[in-house]
Amino acid sequence: MVVIRLQRCGRTHAAKYRLVAADSRRFRDGKFLEILGQFNPSPRGKEEGIRLDEERVNYWLEKGAQASERVKSILREVRKN
Repeated sequence: MVVIRLQRCGRTHAAKYRLVAADSRRFRDGKFLEILGQFNPSPRGKEEGIRLDEERVNYWLEKGAQASERVKSILREVRKN
């Protein structure tokens, strides 16, 4: 099954995340099918907090991909604005 989840990247104590479509059997930071966006939980200055390719996210959701709880809340926040 395909899941849309956050993949940790960035450096120690300054985490940033990628939104990825991945096989549910893979590790969190393992191989993925496609990068769908980026999420920065603590943006500074002019940095973007959320950057997302909504067209591709919708494509994967239509194909039956399941979004994690955190990704669902990020999508709600993006669609609200």
